[in-house]
Amino acid sequence: MTRVRVTAPRSVARPAVEFRGTAEESAMGQVFVRSLIRSQLRLALVVAGGFVLIVGAFPLLLAAFPGLAESTVAGIPFDWLLLGAGIYPVTGISAWLYIRSAARNEARYRDLARDLGGDR
Repeated sequence: MTRVRVTAPRSVARPAVEFRGTAEESAMGQVFVRSLIRSQLRLALVVAGGFVLIVGAFPLLLAAFPGLAESTVAGIPFDWLLLGAGIYPVTGISAWLYIRSAARNEARYRDLARDLGGDR
């Protein structure tokens, strides 16, 4: 029996921060890094808070409308369907929003670091 090694072709990955050394050495660069960390933390807290509020609203919706708990959709109780399948789109949308916004924050930081470090 022979072993087969499956590998992906090598790709050139772009570094996350191109001018890291130059940007972090200056006082202004340190301010930019702290600002990036604060904005990423703020983004994480906002997305997590929104996710918790929306998911927490599902049981409140069922409590506000008692008739929904007894209704069925294709033989499945609506409350099970809402709590079981309704969470996945909320999770996906939250993740998509977080990734998109985090990438935008990092792109802004890279632009600022490039301006601070000069064009190389």
